[in-house]
Amino acid sequence: MTFRFRAVRAGALLTAAALLLTACGSGDDESAAASGGDAGLGDLTLQLSWIKNAEFAGEFLADTNGYYQEAGFSSVTMDPGPGAIETLVATEDADFGLSNAVSTAQVIAEEDAPLRIVGTKFQKNPFTILSLADGGDIATPQDLVGKRIGVQAGGNETLFDALLEVNGIDPASVEKVPVEYDPAPLIDGEVDGFLAYLTNESITVQAQGIEVTNLPFADNGLPFVAESVITTERMIAEEPERVQAFLEAEIRGWQDALADPAEGARLAVEEYGADLQLDMTKELEQSEVQAGLIVTPDVEANGLFTISDELIEQNMTTLAAAGIDIEAEDLFDLSLLEQLLEEKPELTELPS
Repeated sequence: MTFRFRAVRAGALLTAAALLLTACGSGDDESAAASGGDAGLGDLTLQLSWIKNAEFAGEFLADTNGYYQEAGFSSVTMDPGPGAIETLVATEDADFGLSNAVSTAQVIAEEDAPLRIVGTKFQKNPFTILSLADGGDIATPQDLVGKRIGVQAGGNETLFDALLEVNGIDPASVEKVPVEYDPAPLIDGEVDGFLAYLTNESITVQAQGIEVTNLPFADNGLPFVAESVITTERMIAEEPERVQAFLEAEIRGWQDALADPAEGARLAVEEYGADLQLDMTKELEQSEVQAGLIVTPDVEANGLFTISDELIEQNMTTLAAAGIDIEAEDLFDLSLLEQLLEEKPELTELPS
C-alpha cells in the first residue's frame, strides 16, 4: 500500500464505505443534499488527509454554505483519514484527495500513478521537530546532533532523513527512536525531539502548560506544499468542469474559514467531528495557526490554492533531497486553476 506521511499514524486502511448523507452532517460522513446548482456534475467524494478537525474548516464551510451544490455537485461525501489517499484517488474510489507534494510525488515516481496536484491549501508544510524548551530545545538543525529524535516509521522517516541530508548532518550523529503519533515519549523525556505537526501535536503539548521549541521543516531546507488537491490525469482531461467546480467551492469555503476561524472550529467540534470529542480551544488555535501556512505574500498576490513558479522550484529541490526523481510537469498541473481564476477574479480576493 502506498504511504502518505500522516497515513502511517494509524497503520490501517481507511474505511471507504459511503454513509447516509445529511444536511450538514454530525460526526458521520456528511453531505448537503442537492438544493441548488444545475450543472449536473453528480456526486462528489473527497478523501481527507486526517480526522475531521479544524484542518478542514474550509471544506466544512463550503458544505454548510452550499458551495459544492452551487458549483453543480448533487452531494458531497467527505471520507476522513488516515488512508491510502493516492491509491483511492488513482483508482477513482475518490474524486479528489488532500495530500502533500512529497507523498504524491513518490507514488507517481515509483508506481507511475496517474495523479496530479491541481492546487494547494498549505503553501508551507506543517512538519516540525517538536522539543521541550527546558529539554532538547532544538531550535536549529545543528541542535539535532547528539539528540534522540522520535520518528514514525514509513514516510515520516524518509522525510526526516531528507532533513538531515539538506542540512549536512551525519545520520550517525542523531539517534532515531521509533515512536507512534502520541507525543507522550517527548513529554516523558524518552526522546529529546519528536517529529510532529505545528498545527497538531505542538498545540496539544503547549495546551498542557509546557513551553515548546519548534524546528519547522519549511524554514529549514524542506519547503513543500501540503493539503494539496490531487486528482487523476483522466479527470483533468475528460472532466475539467468538475475539477474547476470543486476548486471554486474549495476556494469559497476557505475564504469563509479565513474570515471567521471561530466558525470553522465550531463546525469541527460541534458538527463534523462531534464524535471525536475535540477541544474547542485547541481547534480554534489550529484554525489560527494554519492561516499562516495558507496565506503568504504569493497567495495575497495570486489567490488561494495557487502555487508560484518559485515555490514549485523549491518543491522540486526538496523532492530531489528526498531521493524522488520526478519532473515538475509530472506532479503539478495548475492550468485549470489558472483558467478559473482568470474567468472569476473574485476568487482571488482574501478577507480583509
